[in-house]
Amino acid sequence: MNFFTIKAVYAHCDLPCGVYDPAQAMIEAKSIYAMATKYDGLDEHNKLRAVILVEQRAELVKHHLWVLWTDYFKPEHLEKFPDLHDKFWQATKQAGECKHHLDVGAAQKLMDMINEIATIFAETKKA
Repeated sequence: MNFFTIKAVYAHCDLPCGVYDPAQAMIEAKSIYAMATKYDGLDEHNKLRAVILVEQRAELVKHHLWVLWTDYFKPEHLEKFPDLHDKFWQATKQAGECKHHLDVGAAQKLMDMINEIATIFAETKKA
C-alpha cells in the first residue's frame, strides 16, 4: 500500500451499521454505580482514584450517548418517540450530576435513564 495515495471514502454514519449500542454507556454507568457503592469503605488513596475514575466514566457515558443520539437516531425515530431528545439531554445531564456527587442514587438514576433509551433503541431495531 502506498501511504501517499489518497482515496476518497464515503459513509452515511460514523460507525459501521450494527455497531451502535447503548450497552457501552451502560457499562460505564455500572462502573460509576459500583464505585459509589464502595466509596465509603475505601482508604484515602483509593477514594481519590474513585473520584478520578467516576469523572472519566461519566465523560464516557456522555460520549457514548452523544454518538448514539447524533449518529444513530433518525427523524423517523423522533416521530415515533417525540421525547427522545429530552431523554438524551436528561441522561447526559445526569452523567454530569454523577460527577458532582459520588452518590448511589444518582448513579442508579443514570442507569435507569440509559435503560429507557435502550428500550427505545431496541424498538427501533425491530422496525
